[in-house]
Amino acid sequence: MDERYDPKAIEPKWQKFWEASQLFKVEDDPEKEKYYLLEMFPYPSGNIHMGHVRNYTIGDVVARYKRMRGFNVLHPMGWDAFGMPAENAAIAHNSHPAKWTYTNIDSMRSQLKRLGFSYDWDREIATCSPEYYRWEQWLFLKMYQKGMAYRKESYVNWCDPCQTVLANEQVEAGACWRCSQPVRQKELWQWFFRITDYAEDLLTYCDKLPGWPEKVITMQKNWIGKSFGAEIRFPIEDTDEAISVFTTRQDTVCGATFMCLAPEHPLVLKLSEGKQQAVEVGQFIERISLQDRSARVIDSFEKEGVFTGAYCINPLTGKRMPVYTANFALMEYGTGAVMSVPAHDQRDFDFAKKYGLEIIVVVKPYDADLDEATMTEAFTGEGIMINSGQFNGMDSVNALDAIASFLEENDMGKKAVSFRLRDWGISRQRYWGAPIPIIYCNTCGVVPVPEEDLPILLPEDVDLLEGGRSPLPTLDYFLKVSCPDCGRPDAKRETDTMDTFVESSWYYERYCSPNYHQGMFDKKAVDYWMPVDQYIGGVEHAILHLLYSRYYTRVLNEFGLIHCKEPFTRLLTQGMVCKETVSCPEHGFLLPDEVDGSSEERRCKKCRQAIIVGRVEKMSKSKKNVVDPHILLEKYGADTTRLFCLFAAPPERDLEWSEQGVEGGYRFLNRVWRLASKWIDAIKTTSPFDGDIDQLGGKLRELFQKTHATVYKVTKDIEDRFHFNTAISAVMELVNMMYGIDPVNKSPHVNSVMRLAMESVALLLSPFVPHFAEELRETMGIKESIMLAKWPSFREDALVKDELVIVVQINGKLRSKFNIEIDTDETTLKALALDDERIQKMIKDKPVKNVIVVKNKLVNIVV
Repeated sequence: MDERYDPKAIEPKWQKFWEASQLFKVEDDPEKEKYYLLEMFPYPSGNIHMGHVRNYTIGDVVARYKRMRGFNVLHPMGWDAFGMPAENAAIAHNSHPAKWTYTNIDSMRSQLKRLGFSYDWDREIATCSPEYYRWEQWLFLKMYQKGMAYRKESYVNWCDPCQTVLANEQVEAGACWRCSQPVRQKELWQWFFRITDYAEDLLTYCDKLPGWPEKVITMQKNWIGKSFGAEIRFPIEDTDEAISVFTTRQDTVCGATFMCLAPEHPLVLKLSEGKQQAVEVGQFIERISLQDRSARVIDSFEKEGVFTGAYCINPLTGKRMPVYTANFALMEYGTGAVMSVPAHDQRDFDFAKKYGLEIIVVVKPYDADLDEATMTEAFTGEGIMINSGQFNGMDSVNALDAIASFLEENDMGKKAVSFRLRDWGISRQRYWGAPIPIIYCNTCGVVPVPEEDLPILLPEDVDLLEGGRSPLPTLDYFLKVSCPDCGRPDAKRETDTMDTFVESSWYYERYCSPNYHQGMFDKKAVDYWMPVDQYIGGVEHAILHLLYSRYYTRVLNEFGLIHCKEPFTRLLTQGMVCKETVSCPEHGFLLPDEVDGSSEERRCKKCRQAIIVGRVEKMSKSKKNVVDPHILLEKYGADTTRLFCLFAAPPERDLEWSEQGVEGGYRFLNRVWRLASKWIDAIKTTSPFDGDIDQLGGKLRELFQKTHATVYKVTKDIEDRFHFNTAISAVMELVNMMYGIDPVNKSPHVNSVMRLAMESVALLLSPFVPHFAEELRETMGIKESIMLAKWPSFREDALVKDELVIVVQINGKLRSKFNIEIDTDETTLKALALDDERIQKMIKDKPVKNVIVVKNKLVNIVV
């Protein structure tokens, strides 16, 4: 065994061995329990960053651990290759998106292999491959035939530089998330998926995902946004039409004094047509179209609007209500019309004060009166109904149902449920995406492409137009086609491509049988592998990707293609990788290699000025607080890089970059290496000790017990909590104790106990630092790969049972005590406290109201 730990020699050796031995390759095996471990796949940007390294290292630990526990583990990798990120990057680098993407895939694959990740590369997929996207085109046709995919004209967030539609979540402070240019509203024909048909089911199942973080569940529930209320019709004066409104405050309808319509509402221009307000209304609509119209920022805008010149009638009071178009009314919520009740809604109150509109109080506090003339803010609480006709004197809570029933009985409206969720717009006016399989014929209208003509191939031998515009509408050989129904030769293909979230909504099913060519996937394989047992990715995907994936799996389930409705049983949202920012007064943010000097006296290399140390923030190229993984791999190797990512913080917490932390991980591996080098000759031909613990004494007995205690703790930390940092810390403690054993120890069992401890260290470290563990185990004379080894077990008789005293109180007063093992569960503690003889005598026949447990401290019985 070499005395020096050399990762540059060890790591390539084992990576070649793993690849040659195909140890990561997995097959369906109904005789074995499966475990599907998946990290969110990356878009091929060209270089992995530390966020990738952390994410995939976490997943690799779990995959390797589960293999050693006997599971049949599926751990695949692929590429989210379509969409704006790849296209914009290609434009910036003056390259074709296809060439850029495929080159980057090759580069990133090599980088991931260098980190020793245990992926089954035979299952690799790229979503830009026709073999992949042909099947989502096929499903689109099935959805279209069933009415689950449809086309309509709608207002969308439009980015001129990117020439595409953006989801609300892709608009940040009124600007495009990619190019930071202003976004405006534009009316376009768009294709949609009816995700709203599944709103109730998606919401219900939020409570059936116990393996998901509560914050993600809450975000999804809020996004789906179920509201109970009433739909009320307000007749438009001098017409046969009515404005339909959804409200959760139908108790305040008698206080509605004006109506506000979203600028995109189809009635706005119609109501103002021919009136003196028409020009002003048109100008207002155009100006508001340049604002961020997402719900998350609308409250920060100053409330403003324009009178349309039209009036509607309050169905309960008969009063005329002026109809405005206002910037705070949103088409994406309710019906796009707001029944404005200024006395009881703050936005309406501000608007009414600004434009001198009437304010009528219809709900007063239980213990006070309100004067409209002196109110400084809206009263939004519960209270007693006033100025509401037959409903006067009722509690406003009871009036909700009474007024809804009255509206329904008198054909003025009905009880209703509304969802914030809107149908998924999948059309993108970009080139680099999966073509939508639709043809437009002047005779037949919208015609689906025949299944036998799939896939509709995206031409890859064309250049983007000026400004990154899609060339598809200009390519006659792509655009022009004969109608499949009537044969007209002048039909045209759809030139929009699908939202890249479509590709990422089913890739995990394709991994189950990536080389299956008779359908989206082999149903038998999917029935075996799905759902994914553990999914790992960033919390930034909590809404879009995860919600769309849940929806898409339901669609597949409805078509009988898959047995499950939920794609991911457990979800881990790992924290971000963060680092302090440093900047120079003259040159702005600086990269780490643009700074000279020690931590106390760091200076800008360019101008020698003292640098300014900023906040610790998420690593980002824009702030230059990034660390290139390639540099770490060259200096320390893959295992040290992995070890730092795992040891510095629990997976769900943010990880703060620390050069000292990386150095510490490297020192630890060297420390283990030196220990093995010191003992290897003595233990190489010895079997691990497995005899009676009473044969051991002193430090050897302690080491034997510590070894089994470490196996117990590491197993528990990985299995129960994914707390890899504490698991690694436990191994470090074991190594420290091993250093305390003297090689000249006279005991006949010293070598066998050290052999047991050293084998345990190798096995326990193998998920974290696999190359190192393989080499360490090989030096002990074990030829079989550690990948094929079983996870170590612990002996109960070797575990030291740590006990502590539990205090038992009755109504907060000390009444008894008993000894118990550390970390005994709450149910056991309650039972032992209630069964305590002294406690039973004191309680007698008194009913126990509550039992409060403070873990490892006390039990308080409330009677």
